[in-house]
Amino acid sequence: MSLAMMSVIFGLVLLVWSADRFVEGSAATARHFGMPPLLIGMVVVGFGTSVPEMIVSALAASQGNPGIALGNAYGSNITNIALILGLTALISPIAVHSQVLRKELPILTAVTVLAAYQIWDGQLTRMDALMLLGVFGGLMGWTIWQGMRKKTDNLGREMVQELGKSPITIRRAIFWLVLGLTLLIASSRMLVWGAVAIAQSFGVSDLIIGLTIVAVGTSLPELASSIMATRKGEHDIALGNILGSNLFNTLAVVGIAGLIHPMMVPSEVFSRDILTMTGLTITLFLVGYGFRGPGRINRFEGAALLAGYFGYITYLMMEVL
Repeated sequence: MSLAMMSVIFGLVLLVWSADRFVEGSAATARHFGMPPLLIGMVVVGFGTSVPEMIVSALAASQGNPGIALGNAYGSNITNIALILGLTALISPIAVHSQVLRKELPILTAVTVLAAYQIWDGQLTRMDALMLLGVFGGLMGWTIWQGMRKKTDNLGREMVQELGKSPITIRRAIFWLVLGLTLLIASSRMLVWGAVAIAQSFGVSDLIIGLTIVAVGTSLPELASSIMATRKGEHDIALGNILGSNLFNTLAVVGIAGLIHPMMVPSEVFSRDILTMTGLTITLFLVGYGFRGPGRINRFEGAALLAGYFGYITYLMMEVL
């Protein structure tokens, strides 16, 4: 038991550190090869912070632990909106100026509804997984097209400032990219093994472990980057991290896990977790879109999101006890 706990703790610490190095190396490498800053913010940083979720869920699915795979993806989405955006807005209200991000908000809402529809029948088939990955591929193409076509945007300007603060050489960027990815895989293996061992020793389902410990752990890169970005006044980067991560989790992470291991989905995943995720996503769309100007998530809304997260976790713990 103590070895499993140490494996989870050390795996999480290494996961967060290696994810940060991977995203930093990826962004710097993309910058050296001439990728527009707006595209780096939309693709490399937004989706790159979800690489931990992808690797953890893929490993869990391949090892026959679909509960961790699904719980990690959906739990991370809930954590990203309710805990991370709630805490970030409580520290400093988030103003949404980027037109690109405003377009991504309704897309994320539609993608979340699609995920709910697929899970409604209690199973995730390979056809469902292929559909998710197909939508993800189309969305990536649209994102790249948007980033190449739209040269000026508030998100792009914030990325120019961020990338200019700590320029690194191409050799160093590639080194961090490769090292970060290698350690991500190693730390993910440690985390999954430890999480499964803890679940078995306490008699808790791997779904609950995935929704809580694993989901929070793999979302720590988003938490760190969003809080740092907001404190620097880079609000669109903070929100872009969350939107990109949730799109990646819902489409690519679940799609890859389902492709590896089609699974039967417990009814509570839809009635509890999917509905919570959908409600939070619709709430984020309503408060962040800004129908009459720039969207804004104020401190009161941030506190409400945090309260919703702790209410959800409390409900999960009551089910376990």
